[in-house]
Amino acid sequence: LDALAEAVEYNIANPSPWATDSTTAGHSGRFFGDYVSWERIPTFRQIALYSALPVAASALMNSTTVRFFHDHVLVKEPDTAEVTPWHHDQPYYCVDGDQNVSFWISLDAVPAAAGLQFVAGSHRWGQQFIPRKFIDSSGYVTAEGAGAGYQPVPDIDADRNDYEILRFDVRPGDVIAFHYRTLHSAPGTAGLTTGRRRAVSMRYVGDDATFTRRPWTPSPPFDQRDLVEGGPLDDQRFPLVFS
Repeated sequence: LDALAEAVEYNIANPSPWATDSTTAGHSGRFFGDYVSWERIPTFRQIALYSALPVAASALMNSTTVRFFHDHVLVKEPDTAEVTPWHHDQPYYCVDGDQNVSFWISLDAVPAAAGLQFVAGSHRWGQQFIPRKFIDSSGYVTAEGAGAGYQPVPDIDADRNDYEILRFDVRPGDVIAFHYRTLHSAPGTAGLTTGRRRAVSMRYVGDDATFTRRPWTPSPPFDQRDLVEGGPLDDQRFPLVFS
């Protein structure tokens, strides 16, 4: 955990070209994000490829193979107002398939009220929702621009009693594992916790993962290179970490 915390500080001080700052101008705090840094930050590489996570991913996905998809650093400093809007991850990505898992590793003690919250079972709804920008919660595209197969994210907060919403108190080292299609969100830290909310997500895919295009630039914005629509993610950017 100490090494991972040092790696996060290094990442903040040395962001990649894909880093984001989702803090509204004039607001206090900061909402920093960056991803796909495992090749340049050794601690991320060690944890992603050689820790217990790939074995756990195989068990949770019921998959004989595990490929590492990418890492994602998410940091909300104290007194940050910006929320993480309700969304699910898979439509952001250039990957389809049901065998996947995201591990959200907490580096701080976070009360449930200030942490991630999930709509239980939403990964089984058979729906894909238009990705939303973290800076202002707007959709990547309009419903008309998304085309068939994608819908706007429902207003979960307006009808919270209609859903089973899960959230957890976490301590440093706790890990939350969830499916790419599970709807989730998180509030800001302002008024809910006086500490930082640092997390590193490690994301994996299994046997049925295939490359796909989206009606928008995917996040992370991996280019196609030799990947084939509907074909496997057989690429050095997505190393095989368990078989």
